[in-house]
Amino acid sequence: MPPTASPDTPASLRVGLVGYGSAGRGIHAPLIVRAGLQVAVVSTSNAQRADEVRADLPAAEVVPDLETLLAVDGLDLVVLASPSGVHAEQAERVVEAGIPLVVDKPLAVDASAALGVVDLARHHGVPLTVFNNRRFDPELAALRIVRDDDLVGEIWRAEYRWDRWRPVPKQRWREQVSPEQGGGLLLDLQTHLVDQAVLLHGEVESVYAELDARTTTAEDDTFLACHHTSGVVSHVMASSVNGSPGPRARVSGSSGSFVIGRQVDDVSAFTEFENDGDAVGWIVRGDERERGPVVTDADQADFYRAVAAALGSADPQSAMPVDPRDAVHVLAVLDAARISARDRRVVDVVTPGETP
Repeated sequence: MPPTASPDTPASLRVGLVGYGSAGRGIHAPLIVRAGLQVAVVSTSNAQRADEVRADLPAAEVVPDLETLLAVDGLDLVVLASPSGVHAEQAERVVEAGIPLVVDKPLAVDASAALGVVDLARHHGVPLTVFNNRRFDPELAALRIVRDDDLVGEIWRAEYRWDRWRPVPKQRWREQVSPEQGGGLLLDLQTHLVDQAVLLHGEVESVYAELDARTTTAEDDTFLACHHTSGVVSHVMASSVNGSPGPRARVSGSSGSFVIGRQVDDVSAFTEFENDGDAVGWIVRGDERERGPVVTDADQADFYRAVAAALGSADPQSAMPVDPRDAVHVLAVLDAARISARDRRVVDVVTPGETP
């Protein structure tokens, strides 16, 4: 659906949006507008998408490439919603142009390249953040409450998953290119899931992984067992070939389990523990269950509201909603997962840029 502005929210920061495919049009543009920012210019070389920009955002200028976009006067922020394989290269060009930027996840295709972007942005003093929009979901807010309020006691194990049933893959770059070019679920959905697990349970010390490409060029069926600094073990799973989707989350501890059963993008969803109104998930103790935490104020547009607030602050980088170094660690986990799947062993996670 095209983005719709709130009539009482003034457009303030001028945003340059790179890419108008499923991410640019379907996710970023609506959130940018809802947050009160102005999409001033969009770059796309696809004629159909250029027409969609003109229909959705008639006040926005359409340009063919990143270089032309960077030459537009008065941009306050650039958002990269381009294919994952070009994120690092494009981010470096934006940094060198001196414009604050948001990079859709993943920041790069591996941790070393991501660290290079972070270091370059720091060197030039350019504010940088990564679009981990799922941090602003009701589900994560509920999981934080469960952890912080000890609703299941001491947490022993956590399971986070994103299952889909797509035996015939979509015809998109994500399904058609190699991992080195940014394709596959490991760099797509697993970046959200691992980021969530790290936020909830601390950094990952070691990982065991099973990765398969059954219908696509890169991985379409993934499983990671992560050992966190807190002692929690998380199992994170993302699959496009699971005909029976499981619960989105299950956190088990000394006094019960918390289960979220809603799969928001799959009509064949696991629904046994579906959300009940504003209550997210269920606390389960054998045959007993009670409604989970009530969450009413989670909004992914808050990511862009936070970016706008950060850019108006005395220290924009420290105020950004996502520390880009978090993205480096997540990619280090995924790098280790590739080694683990290849060698069939547990692999220690080494995050570049961190002091051993």
